[in-house]
Amino acid sequence: MLRFRSLGSGSSGNATLVEARSGTGVTRILVDCGLGIRALERRLAIAGLAMSELDAVFITHEHSDHVGCAHALALRQRIPVWMSHGTWTARGSQDYDGLLNIASHAAVIDVGALQIHPFAVPHDAREPLQLTCTDGNRRLGVLTDLGHVPVNVLQSLEGCHALLLECNHEPDLLAASAYPPFLKRRVGGDHGHLANAQAAAVLQSLRHDQLGQVVAAHLSRKNNRPDLARNALAGALGCPSGAILVADATEGTGWISV
Repeated sequence: MLRFRSLGSGSSGNATLVEARSGTGVTRILVDCGLGIRALERRLAIAGLAMSELDAVFITHEHSDHVGCAHALALRQRIPVWMSHGTWTARGSQDYDGLLNIASHAAVIDVGALQIHPFAVPHDAREPLQLTCTDGNRRLGVLTDLGHVPVNVLQSLEGCHALLLECNHEPDLLAASAYPPFLKRRVGGDHGHLANAQAAAVLQSLRHDQLGQVVAAHLSRKNNRPDLARNALAGALGCPSGAILVADATEGTGWISV
């Protein structure tokens, strides 16, 4: 059985739990760790878990809302961490005391009952990766923090049964916001973040009969609204907007079966 749960998604911090249950036990990985250590501990407790129950951490890129307390968590709990070489060097090549593993595009990672498939994305980071996770039966795709969606990204996400998909902004709200011009260009640029319509186009391309739950993620509090994200994704799937979940910045989501 494969399931996942957002612990929070947005510019204030990102973390997603992925869990696989098999005959040999339970495997849990944390995709991104963009929270303080105490906040992470509290949110894991709400999910019914302790930090010691994590088997691995995967960091998608070096921005602070994704790295957070990863270094402290790894050393405190002796948890292995995967990230790209570019991400590691961008964070100052920290010493992980033997716990660091280098991830790269298309290099499969096995962690217990989970298999992780990282893939490169266009974002304003050193060597950003997103990923799919599978237990051998069901497949989850995680796609946030990219400014546009090349064909190779779509190919990497084909056949997913659930998606955590960035819906960062609505262009009209971004244009009318108080953001300075350089920041508007960054967010809306080819190496920034996905707008609602871009996310909907991704979803339309990936739509298939076995695609179940779709979660809108990484929404900007200032430049988007949950109803706009829901409507965009629901339109792509041809389903009621209430069928689309939105990962909250502080509460994330409940557990979602893939």
